[in-house]
Amino acid sequence: MRTLISGGTVVSMDPAVGDLDLGDVLIEDGVIVEVAERIDAPDAEVIDATDRVVIPGFVDNHRHAWQTAFRGVGADWTFAEYRVAIHGTIRPCYQPEDVYIGNLLGRLEALHSGVTTMLDWFHCAEGPEHADAAIAALQDAPGRSIFCYGAGYSTTDRIEAEIRRVRSDLSGDGLVTMAFGLRSTEDTSVQTVAEDLKLAAELGLRTSMHVASDGTQRPIADLNKHGLLRDTTTFVHANGIADDELRMLADAGSSVSISPDVELKMGFGWPMTGRVLAAGLRPTLSIDDVPSVGGDMFSTMRTAYSVQRGLDGSLRARDLIEFATVNAAESCGLAARVGSITPGKDADVVLLRADDLTVFPVTDPVAAIVAAGHPGLVDTVLVAGRVVKRDGVLVDVDLPALKARLLESRDRVAAASGLPLSGAGAATGRLG
Repeated sequence: MRTLISGGTVVSMDPAVGDLDLGDVLIEDGVIVEVAERIDAPDAEVIDATDRVVIPGFVDNHRHAWQTAFRGVGADWTFAEYRVAIHGTIRPCYQPEDVYIGNLLGRLEALHSGVTTMLDWFHCAEGPEHADAAIAALQDAPGRSIFCYGAGYSTTDRIEAEIRRVRSDLSGDGLVTMAFGLRSTEDTSVQTVAEDLKLAAELGLRTSMHVASDGTQRPIADLNKHGLLRDTTTFVHANGIADDELRMLADAGSSVSISPDVELKMGFGWPMTGRVLAAGLRPTLSIDDVPSVGGDMFSTMRTAYSVQRGLDGSLRARDLIEFATVNAAESCGLAARVGSITPGKDADVVLLRADDLTVFPVTDPVAAIVAAGHPGLVDTVLVAGRVVKRDGVLVDVDLPALKARLLESRDRVAAASGLPLSGAGAATGRLG
């Protein structure tokens, strides 16, 4: 099976390939085999990329997709209010079917906006059936997904059997794979973290951990003291940790995932982009949760870009696309497969409209994507060479039926939990 993406402006994110003002991308059996100004492939199916910018698919390495039904209700929440509403009030009312439809629509939304790879940081593990529902949803969506299982979130519960059970079902290297959502030392003991890391190493799982600090704690130094920093761990947020702790992460080869919109709005502090770079790390970007912020990588890149430019004038537009593609793919252990338009990598490719009035005329495609990009530009999406969105529409997806199911789920959970869906109560996460 051969597909030719023809006549587009190619932003490859691979220095060896470069950018092409006008170029072609040839795909065979789901793999990119050639990128050139012109490719002769008469037997290939042609995707006309005229007036399109061709980029690698975005990689979101931290999103809680199960919360999709409650989009926007937490726009004004602090982090403390979010925890009370989402984890203390809503989550206990979730049934497996609520997890399934939230994860499915959340994953489809990400695909719709050009996120071809998404790490689903799942911490709605009310029981094994909830995890199974989340996995089933990711498998039913045609994207590349990583089920990051946060079993036992914020507890010291023994979770080895459950992690092993899920790992046995997700042991291959298909489109849905597995990672391990570690419990932070701020919520559990160092011994628990050590045991979880040992299990992850045995099972060959990459790990991800939420870290927050008000500057009075030293969570990274504590992990480093006990020899628990790994090059396979991504630390999420990490606002407030000290500069020397960032250097510890750099020395260990760990990665940092920044969710700039959530961090700014919920009171985490300034996004760590510049400080991460100064420590010798390459940042990665993630959405986090849609009850609080938008679910697209364009706005995430723009916030990180604008904030850091405002703080110190550093960063260039291309840096942000690199954070959201190449660097994020590396953090997920997928650098050899995705993150750039490179011969030999899987064809996770996105075509953006360059003729849309919101970006036309596109003089500099990289600048246009970061400064003015939005999901409405996403015309075509391929995952492993398969077209999953064409002409602005997701392929073979019954969205009206799925939307109806999501609304039913939202209304049932809201009624059961007592969470208001509008007005001041919803805006603050207060109940009653």
